[in-house]
Amino acid sequence: MLNQDKVFQALADNGVSYFTGVPDSYLNGFCNYALANCGDRNVIAANEGNAVGIAAGHYFASGEIPLVYMQNSGEGNAVNPLASMADKAVYAVPMLLLIGWRGQGGTEPNHPQHKLQGEITTSLLDIMHIPYTVLEDDDAQFAVTVEKAVQYCRETRQPYGLIAPKGVMADPDKPNNVDAVYPMSREEAIEVILDHMPADTIYSATTGRATRELFFLREKRNETKAHDYLNVGSMGHASSVALGIALERPERQVVVLDGDSAAMMHMGAMTMVSKVNAPNYMHVVLNNGAHESVGGQPSAGHLIDFTGIAEACGYQTAGHPVTTEEELIAAVEKLSTCGKASFIDCRIHKGLSRKLPPIIFDHREAIDKLIDDLNSNDDHTVAERNK
Repeated sequence: MLNQDKVFQALADNGVSYFTGVPDSYLNGFCNYALANCGDRNVIAANEGNAVGIAAGHYFASGEIPLVYMQNSGEGNAVNPLASMADKAVYAVPMLLLIGWRGQGGTEPNHPQHKLQGEITTSLLDIMHIPYTVLEDDDAQFAVTVEKAVQYCRETRQPYGLIAPKGVMADPDKPNNVDAVYPMSREEAIEVILDHMPADTIYSATTGRATRELFFLREKRNETKAHDYLNVGSMGHASSVALGIALERPERQVVVLDGDSAAMMHMGAMTMVSKVNAPNYMHVVLNNGAHESVGGQPSAGHLIDFTGIAEACGYQTAGHPVTTEEELIAAVEKLSTCGKASFIDCRIHKGLSRKLPPIIFDHREAIDKLIDDLNSNDDHTVAERNK
């Protein structure tokens, strides 16, 4: 990994001292250094497009070139403001884009959600006419690259990409930041919900630890995985997938096991329950106030009133966050039969409850089993229909 003292010194030497973005495990060395040393000059954004907007506003107000950091999966969120606001034909906004390169060259064969994203990481920049450099684990070369990139930004008033492959900006020992603010862990909360919902309930688990913990809880409990949708990519969209299922299958209970960072990434999705009738839909935010899967950087999860937001969007709620197993059981039992789409802000502590391996499974086989389960009354299974 690059020496982060030297990384930030090289950036400062070239006038770059303002950072905003969404944390990524491939950038956890950079993100944790910024968190520890940059104070309010480091703004963790709700999503990558939000970060590009914040960076643009900073440039307009200060004339300083900002840096936006993101995982390559977040490029999609950033494309709109980069193409329609930062482009030289519009407002010409210079910024550095530090992008963690998941799925580079087939380096993650067990994680197909990164394969296509890895293939198109640099192509997206090419399409937007944004030049870039693929970084190496070389401190001296990084300083040269930053000087060149910032000079380009200043001369053209355009963005420049810094692409970080695995190991260049990431500490291999990702910290497990545990606190005791709330008694339940995420895994404990998931198991409480499994215990108090019907056995055939459909679950949509958000990107990161929730998918992994649900997967291994099913194995621990000797339960089928055919009722589960694991949202291994597309962070922030687990609730939308679940709502689509709930609307089509009103006879089945559908539960979203969401995260606070994921829910905030596309919070507009919460407003949909005001427009549709989905009494079988329960949205649970497992809220630890952190981007835990990528290094534990803080989110706004414990700072905002998720319950009030949900009520304003049309959900039935418990009226307050739930913080104990007893409160969670009471909320699940009450809201599962309340006759409306429901929402639970389940406050949990930070930290990984147990060491779990990565989940390795056949994604097409898993989704086909879920499709068959949801269409079990139809004449043919999805496998037969797709022959």
